[in-house]
Amino acid sequence: MSRWLAALAAVVLIVPVMADARVGGGTSSGSRGSNTGSAPAPTKTAPTAAPIARSTTPTQTAPTTNVAQAPAAQGSFFSRHPFLTGMLGAGLFGMMFGGGFGGAAGMLGLLFQVALIGGLAYLALRFFRGRMASAGASPQSAYAGATQRLMEPPLTRNSSVPLTGGSAPVTAPMAITTEDYSAFENLLGGIQTAYSGGDLAKMRALVTPEMLGYFSEQLSGNASRGLENKVEAVKLEQGDLSEAWSEAGIDYATVAMRFSLIDYSRRLSDGAIVEGNAQARTEATEIWTFLRSKGGTWILSAIQQAA
Repeated sequence: MSRWLAALAAVVLIVPVMADARVGGGTSSGSRGSNTGSAPAPTKTAPTAAPIARSTTPTQTAPTTNVAQAPAAQGSFFSRHPFLTGMLGAGLFGMMFGGGFGGAAGMLGLLFQVALIGGLAYLALRFFRGRMASAGASPQSAYAGATQRLMEPPLTRNSSVPLTGGSAPVTAPMAITTEDYSAFENLLGGIQTAYSGGDLAKMRALVTPEMLGYFSEQLSGNASRGLENKVEAVKLEQGDLSEAWSEAGIDYATVAMRFSLIDYSRRLSDGAIVEGNAQARTEATEIWTFLRSKGGTWILSAIQQAA
């Protein structure tokens, strides 16, 4: 048994452990313009990608149509006056079944109730006529107007005008050149090196302000725990373009990259390695999105993990 345990310990020591000390810490964050909430197109390098869990770009939602509901139908005159209904019903049914006012006064009671019903009917008729006259339209015409509003087609927009407030701007595909691919590879190594050295000033020229804020939080968290992440010898092993497009004067390119690196974390106090392996290379596959303004240079705007 002791020999098996020794062999297992040797294997554990030999196999490198991914420390996720690389930039982003193995999370998915950032913005991809109007495609932030959409999955990148699959590639051979990364067929699927984890959704972006943290972003300053609001989620695009479809507009909703609010339809005004008609007021609740009101009951009849007698339903709103149950006392009168009960009194009349009791008198009439009493006459029919031998009760009511009774005796010689039965006929007079019946005549009195008939006169009372006629008077109430006259008052109710005048009441309803007054309400219809003040409204200035019949109930049928009012419902007809509501039906017309419901049947109107939805609003359309000019596709050449970008919209805000939940509507995606117009996008157009764009071509990626050999120089662009070289820029992506250089950013992969340059950003990892700057992050490993805690050089936020250098990273400011390589990433968006949003991503710089995330990286700054990670570095601050490491410092408070007395740790530092070290990333060395980054090498791109394979890369595929997922998608590239332009919107609102900004170019975007999402690239799946499989790269190898030396990735570990160590204590600041004594330099002891607490995670990863400083002597062995590990591999990671991530989906990076870059952006540039017209005529500008590419910078990093999002990182997603391969799912």
